[in-house]
Amino acid sequence: MAQMDTQHFRNIALVAHSGAGKTTVTEAVLMATQTISRLGKVDDGTTTSDYEPEEIRRHSSISTSLAPCVWGSNKINVIDTPGYPDFIGEVISGLKAADAAILVVAAHAGVEVGTEEAWRLCQELGLPVIIFINKMDRENADFGQALKHVQDSFGSKCTAIQIANGSEQNFLGMIDLKNLPAEVPSAVSGEVEQLRDRLVEAVAETDENLTMKFLEGEEISQEELTAALRQAVLSGKFVPVLGGSAANSVGITELLNAVVDLLPSPLEARLPNFESEGKEIELSTNSDGPLAALVFKTTADPYVGTLSYLRVFSGTLKSDSQVWNSTKGLGERIGQLFALRGKNQEQRDSLITGDIGAVAKLSSTSTGDTLAQRESSGILEPLSFPDTIYTSAISPKGKADFDKMSSALARLVEEDPTLRLRRDLDTAETLLDAMGDTHIDVAVEKAKRKFGVDLEAALPKVSYKETIKASTKVEYKHKKQSGGHGQYAHVMIRLEPLPRGGGFEFGSKVVGGNVPKEYIPAVEKGVGKSLQGGALAGYPIVDIKAILYDGSSHPVDSSGMSFEIAGSFALRQGVADASPILLEPIVRLRVTVPDSFTGEVMGDLNGKRARILGMTPQSGVTLIEAEVPQAEVLRYSADLRSVSQGRGRFSVEFVRYDEVPAHLTQKIVDETKNETSSKG
Repeated sequence: MAQMDTQHFRNIALVAHSGAGKTTVTEAVLMATQTISRLGKVDDGTTTSDYEPEEIRRHSSISTSLAPCVWGSNKINVIDTPGYPDFIGEVISGLKAADAAILVVAAHAGVEVGTEEAWRLCQELGLPVIIFINKMDRENADFGQALKHVQDSFGSKCTAIQIANGSEQNFLGMIDLKNLPAEVPSAVSGEVEQLRDRLVEAVAETDENLTMKFLEGEEISQEELTAALRQAVLSGKFVPVLGGSAANSVGITELLNAVVDLLPSPLEARLPNFESEGKEIELSTNSDGPLAALVFKTTADPYVGTLSYLRVFSGTLKSDSQVWNSTKGLGERIGQLFALRGKNQEQRDSLITGDIGAVAKLSSTSTGDTLAQRESSGILEPLSFPDTIYTSAISPKGKADFDKMSSALARLVEEDPTLRLRRDLDTAETLLDAMGDTHIDVAVEKAKRKFGVDLEAALPKVSYKETIKASTKVEYKHKKQSGGHGQYAHVMIRLEPLPRGGGFEFGSKVVGGNVPKEYIPAVEKGVGKSLQGGALAGYPIVDIKAILYDGSSHPVDSSGMSFEIAGSFALRQGVADASPILLEPIVRLRVTVPDSFTGEVMGDLNGKRARILGMTPQSGVTLIEAEVPQAEVLRYSADLRSVSQGRGRFSVEFVRYDEVPAHLTQKIVDETKNETSSKG
């Protein structure tokens, strides 16, 4: 592919609800531009952009893929993103590298959950959008109904610049409303005239001069209409709606023309913030200017190493050069640069301003980092990903897998910023936080395929704790005689409950030296050891105060070890007599859901022992805040998806520990003991 000037680039992300046909649109674009000679199919696993085994097996995109092509004198970097909500991180990465988006809508389904989410992300990033109503040849396809659904959801600025000629099995193509053909089929002539007038009016409303012309009944020329339409799209005041059937390559030529004619080059696009030492720096869009490139995606491979996907916002990135990672403050060597088309790589000598490519084996660079020149380094606006909402406990299937598990999980997290790895010290589990169950499933599959590690994912254990509700006094005497020096320690300890979150306190009020000072730390150590397993179910004991107030010792047989043992047994005995209770973690949920689903969500939360803190209306949606036991919401992403038809969003954060209701305590204790005995 020959090098082109920045003004001839178009960086376009395809976004949609899963199954709307993004990948097929990408394939049809590559076919129309003669980049490929055969149209691949998602169901056959033969498309250019869905090449990972996990994608082929699922018939669905799970990662962002690049598919550059040439249309006329323009290079179009197509960025095909996933539609399934678990892979929202890939969508965000792809949109950060793009200057505009094509939002694909299935004609028979209209606006779906993923459509709404993709639109929201585009609006947050200020990206110009073209809407492509796909699958016009499908049963129940209706361009007019799909258009109405789009306008009801996203506003009247979404205006058709085409009209469908037929639908379903009688779909013949699209009629251009900007440049009407000499002959319009009589079956749609009335609708064509109506939509043409609506198009002219909508474009005129975005331009003051054209508004005056329109109101005064003057003719608006084709040149004026085209120029105003482009400016309106670039400013976000107008969203053109087109249609077609990607599977049959209908409407794709017109879509490509719209991309070139209506969407911005990198010279016209919104630039990300670029800061150095807290001060904003103006980005140059000149290829001769200082380098500023964003790593928007990373893949890990056991043989090739890491592959970093880059978008150059300023300057030129060259093969075999030295650059500065200004995010981490480290130097990096750039080896061979590549242009990527799906899994295929083409070597490149350089990437100029506005272009997208990749480089292998960067030693210290990760997703979101900025590559620049040391003498003029700044940091590009970083990628921002949502908090994880789903957690699984990860364990190895065998001994060989145990040895390799940590490194494999670290590599997976390196390539996916929406995966987070942590260790729960209370339950001794390795936890993987993700965006959903499918996200976890794919991570486990990748660990096997890429790194040869068999992993199992399970529901994480709840980190219960134990405490006491009553004060008590306990006396314990440790005495053992076995020839020679014996063992002797006598302690008297008072136990008191502390306020929630009080932790553990130890004090001594021994007088008269009944317990020599040198043995008091040993008593504290013994008490502390017994805090690791409570009297009810062996969970850690918290919020307790232990005061050593008396005891006795033996001049020969007493030792630190003896007093440590005495302190340990005294604590265990005392806790059992101090009304022990079980504590459970409480989390705060913030659920945002369309008003029409508020009742279902509230009912579901009430069934989870939730305490509703408040409900706040917010323009068609309601924010519900509640506190709920963590044990009730370990799989809340699936529950919310069910009761809100996928339209709810939520965040969760730990708040505190509260007492488990008495009627549930014994059930939890029994389950814990059964699990422990089965392992023993």
